[in-house]
Amino acid sequence: MDIKRAGARPTKMAPEDKFTGSVWQDEVLVGEDPSRMRATNVSFSPGARTAWHAHPVGQTLYCVSGIGRVQLEGEQVQELHPGDTAMIPPDTRHWHGAAPDRIFVHLAMSEVNDQREGTAWFEKVTDDDYGKPTAAIG
Repeated sequence: MDIKRAGARPTKMAPEDKFTGSVWQDEVLVGEDPSRMRATNVSFSPGARTAWHAHPVGQTLYCVSGIGRVQLEGEQVQELHPGDTAMIPPDTRHWHGAAPDRIFVHLAMSEVNDQREGTAWFEKVTDDDYGKPTAAIG
């Protein structure tokens, strides 16, 4: 058994070129061969969000706390609440982050592909796109 101690993995600030606002990342798992899994707890300040991005094998987001937002390109913005799970299909441009007035924490899980390629990053989400109305819950 291999136990990764929390103290050996300090919290990191997310890079400004891939995120808007203050975002912190706590690494949970970086898989070593044969595993392809990566998991990170991501904490967003109100209004903070990722840039547009895609994952070759898709991504799963599990909402831990707060209120979040997620959008697949071409679809309406969706709200995320504690306990919600969003499953993003492979190679689908999307973004996610906090609601304008709430913090948001999610566990982000994804895998690299057979070539060990991971996230493809694109342009930042504009304030206009971020501010669009969310879909009704239910």
